[in-house]
Amino acid sequence: MSSETLHNRPFDEIAIGDSASVTHTLTLRDVQLFAAVSGDINPTYLDSELDRQIGPADLGAQSMWLGAQISGLLGNQIPGPGTVHAGQDLDLLAPVPIGETVTITVTVTAKEAAGRRVTFACRGVNGRGETIMTGTARVVAPDTKVTMTRPDAAQVSIQSHDRFASFVELCQKLPPVSVAVAHPCDESSLGAALEAAREGLITPILVAPEARLRAIAGQYGLDLSGAAIEDVPHSHAAAFRAVELVRQGKAAALMKGSLHTDELMAEVVSRETGLRTERRITHAFLMDVPTYHKPLIVTDAAINIAPDLDTKRDICQNAIDLAHVLGVERPKVAIICAVEVINSRMICTTDAASLCKMADRGQISGAILDGPLALDNAISSEAARIKKIDSVVAGDPDIVVVPDLAAGNILAKQLTFMSYADGAGIVLGARVPIILTSRADNRRTRLASCAVACLMASAPIQTKSGG
Repeated sequence: MSSETLHNRPFDEIAIGDSASVTHTLTLRDVQLFAAVSGDINPTYLDSELDRQIGPADLGAQSMWLGAQISGLLGNQIPGPGTVHAGQDLDLLAPVPIGETVTITVTVTAKEAAGRRVTFACRGVNGRGETIMTGTARVVAPDTKVTMTRPDAAQVSIQSHDRFASFVELCQKLPPVSVAVAHPCDESSLGAALEAAREGLITPILVAPEARLRAIAGQYGLDLSGAAIEDVPHSHAAAFRAVELVRQGKAAALMKGSLHTDELMAEVVSRETGLRTERRITHAFLMDVPTYHKPLIVTDAAINIAPDLDTKRDICQNAIDLAHVLGVERPKVAIICAVEVINSRMICTTDAASLCKMADRGQISGAILDGPLALDNAISSEAARIKKIDSVVAGDPDIVVVPDLAAGNILAKQLTFMSYADGAGIVLGARVPIILTSRADNRRTRLASCAVACLMASAPIQTKSGG
């Protein structure tokens, strides 16, 4: 019978010794879901980092999860639809760490015709064959045969952000990277630089008016002890000096403080004293989207307003090189347009086709490109299937290349404010990575931005300097 069809076993068809089993792996999302339903938000089992430090998840949450597996067995398999649960008594004999696979079995041990009551013995076994749970469950079995289509379960999204943690952990294994922080003259930018230093990611050089810097640190209780300070008179001088520190080899990355992005980038792109390479300077958001199955790079959403084909080529290659640094050996790149067919009146579609051919001829390397793709069939393999798009990129991109800045900025902010994504901003294509943080960024995003820049600085992208 189809897996989409449920059928039950009425009381008269159930015999002593009948059993059913299910195998499932406990994930952090399972525990988070139970926490959301129950209101139990104990950080012992909700924080993946804390879980790694102190051991397996909380036993109460595990008991809830095991009990739910038993309820699913009784309601779906034996007796099946029409079952009324009368009670459970479970003993958890051993903890179930997140990632543990457990097989749960229910076996009929008693029947009472009066009231159609059935008693089950319950047992859970881990992947090593150890019994981790025993107990009993009691139900009222249905009296008539039922066959039904499996109902659609409600789609529940857990807003979990744990993908950036791996980048921070990887960076913490490397020596701190010297970072010139341009004009960190507000609580947000100064606090972000100092926190990244405390986490062992960077060694900041704070380039700002020293008196103002110390006043802000005092106002917000920030500790400047041990931090190198380059005293300059104003934000423009801070941008110039921060770039100069990189040119002198005293810093391996830049970080934007409270000055405007254009002010810093003007010094970066200066032909005489800047940090230009043969690549066009581009921007990328590394995004942790709770509803997407892996980190996603969105580019360009902040620098190139209406990129031409050559600029799009650099946007692609810069993002591909970033993905390589992050451990993606052969990233999948979706070139996004409004439609997935080539239309000569829509330049973004002909550009997308040209970029794919450039990848075929080696002008873009290290990735699999496909486009034009509309956003739905780029992100959803089901949408691609319905539209009969045969593509290894569709439904699984690592990188989304947008047609222009407006589209990229709207997409990134939509993911942030409607899908609760985190977005770590980074500028690519210069001699060193440039960290762009925002006052609206949370702690995860700030640390991730620093970590990504540090990983890039430790494994520099090979681009030639030039005009």
